[in-house]
Amino acid sequence: MLPTARSGAQIALSPREIEQWPKTASARALADDWPTRQPASFRVPTLERAVPVCRHLARLWMDSEDITDENARSAALLVISELMTNAIVHTNSVSITGRLRKAGDWLLVEVQDEGGATAVPHPHRAGYANESGRGLVLIAQSVQALGTRLETDGGRTFWARISLTG
Repeated sequence: MLPTARSGAQIALSPREIEQWPKTASARALADDWPTRQPASFRVPTLERAVPVCRHLARLWMDSEDITDENARSAALLVISELMTNAIVHTNSVSITGRLRKAGDWLLVEVQDEGGATAVPHPHRAGYANESGRGLVLIAQSVQALGTRLETDGGRTFWARISLTG
């Protein structure tokens, strides 16, 4: 669904749209007319290619919200990238939902999966030789608060709170 001023930015992208991004009607519509002063919600299939698409959507949304602080922007993009990747790799989800919204001086970022994780993720230090395993530690160092909640449908939502005031 493409966003409108009344519905807010609630976007659902198909595997085909993810694979063809940014050469899709959805991408062009969002680049030309992102709704302002609205929370963003985007649902994507669990494809690795969805991660850069979600970063692109997050950038468009932050632009529309006049979020110019580079620390906040970098932290939000890190959160989206790492949590989307974790959901793709570590859950049995068919799709993942990312959400962004402003609340006063805070930027709230959430990523919700559909469940099926083999273990409860937690920040831990990976060895220098490891190519992965540092994501939650990096996020925790970049945000003011980080948490998780279980959803009634069995999924899990990871959330991060980022200061917009430096």
